[in-house]
Amino acid sequence: MDTPTVVSRLRAAGCVFAEDEADLLVAAATTPAELDALVERRVAGLPLEHLLGWAEFHGLRVTVRPGVFVPRHRTGFLVDVAVSLAPPDPVVLDLCCGSGALGAAFAATLPPRELHAADVEPAAVECARLNLPSAAVHQGDLYDALPSSLRGRVDVLLANVPYVPSDAVATMPPEARLHEPLVALDGGADGLDLARRLAAGAPEWLARGGTLLIESSERQAPVLAETLAAAGLSPRVHSCDERGATVVTGTAKS
Repeated sequence: MDTPTVVSRLRAAGCVFAEDEADLLVAAATTPAELDALVERRVAGLPLEHLLGWAEFHGLRVTVRPGVFVPRHRTGFLVDVAVSLAPPDPVVLDLCCGSGALGAAFAATLPPRELHAADVEPAAVECARLNLPSAAVHQGDLYDALPSSLRGRVDVLLANVPYVPSDAVATMPPEARLHEPLVALDGGADGLDLARRLAAGAPEWLARGGTLLIESSERQAPVLAETLAAAGLSPRVHSCDERGATVVTGTAKS
């Protein structure tokens, strides 16, 4: 199968970036049969990143396995904001880490003194350990996953928590809602259930002047900022029109 044929099949299946995807699939296949199988699975709706085994994120190739949340391009803005607010030689925590993409991108930009990551999903933890070989990667529910020795020492808390309202999950693209874990997508009735839990526990884990960073939608940002303020953190909303990204930060008292 030649590249134009691959492009035609992908375009017919509704792939918006058919040419770019075709180049990646052709490069990934070692035999014509393997290429045909990859294209068939992509046409059937499997995420491109799961087929390739990696996702491009913040200039890195991040390993992504089937059943693991695929990091979104817009979330790179959270990394940029985190780096801009971080002190030198920070202790960094990537909660709800998924593949560990946020922690990996932060570390590639500003090497931390310590890097921890955690997720409730075993497949995500396994994947994060591949992307964060020098980090301590924990499995468990939010702060319950963490060692007590980390309490009060986190300078930068990265959190790409699920923030899609429950009744909106069904409207997501099939490659997300059918092939990524629901726990990584569904944020509850208004999309902020996990964000509230994060905010409530953050003051106990943040160092003085440490910052919690959470991605949200533009519509959710004011409510999330109020939630962080109620938890005793100083909130701020950051936006990037180019990437369509919104990040809300909450900073602990110095």
